Amino acid sequence: MSPLLDWIEDKLAATYPERVQLCMGHLSLNPHAVPYLEQYPDRIHWTLFSQNPAAIGVIEAHLDRVCWQTLCLNPQAMHLIQQHPHRIHWPSLCQNPAAVHFLLRHLDQIYWPTFSRNPAPEAVAYLEAHPHLIHWRFFSANPTAITYLERHLDQVDWEWLATNPAAGHLLEQHPDRLQWRYMAKNPAAIRLLEQHLDKVDWLYLSMNPAAMHLLKEHPYRINWTALSQNPAIFTHYYDYPAMKASRAGLHEELIQTRFHPDNIPKFAGWGFETACDWKP
Repeated sequence: MSPLLDWIEDKLAATYPERVQLCMGHLSLNPHAVPYLEQYPDRIHWTLFSQNPAAIGVIEAHLDRVCWQTLCLNPQAMHLIQQHPHRIHWPSLCQNPAAVHFLLRHLDQIYWPTFSRNPAPEAVAYLEAHPHLIHWRFFSANPTAITYLERHLDQVDWEWLATNPAAGHLLEQHPDRLQWRYMAKNPAAIRLLEQHLDKVDWLYLSMNPAAMHLLKEHPYRINWTALSQNPAIFTHYYDYPAMKASRAGLHEELIQTRFHPDNIPKFAGWGFETACDWKP
């Protein structure tokens, strides 16, 4: 496991460790925790671990332990999924950006609500060409769809838009539509969150990789289970260019570049939700 930030290490060594501890289950989602979990395999939560892109080497060696429903969310697991087509969980696979070409060859199997969450440019392009298939709740959370969403604000679900890392500018432009609870985990909303801490949901904020400075200032508000899946708790953390860009106003070209299939291994480190629970 990469070294934890010093202030988190200090809290873990505090007087009341039963109140301040990382959750081993949710740590299984964290891409930086894989080396640690390899050393302590009894602490792996396989349902969550199966969707961790950084864990693919361990997953390949323990297919008997894998949860195939959540493995179908894993963008690094397409070779395994295609080798075991009878194990496919289609609603999960429909969210997987690495699966889009496979999915478009199996249109009869696509579950359109979760496909509406798929950030692959090809998936969004297909939905834009077939708008009657769009599930607007889930589509509102899709960062690659931001230009289309801007043109159809009357269709947008603002609760789900609150989680969209490309929608920071829309959230700032429509303060009367803000959904504070879910927005708390959105890195693109950090400026609004800083200005309205009284409205923040700290459980969701604990997942937000752009909020580490706020969590450090208010450690008693941290939800440690949620924090366990936050990749920014480690000293060696992926750069967060998507967050910076979204604060300046993301454009379609940048989104398509950021969510190109070549960048799939970085998605978890950029703070995108990977759990198979599709609620925001």
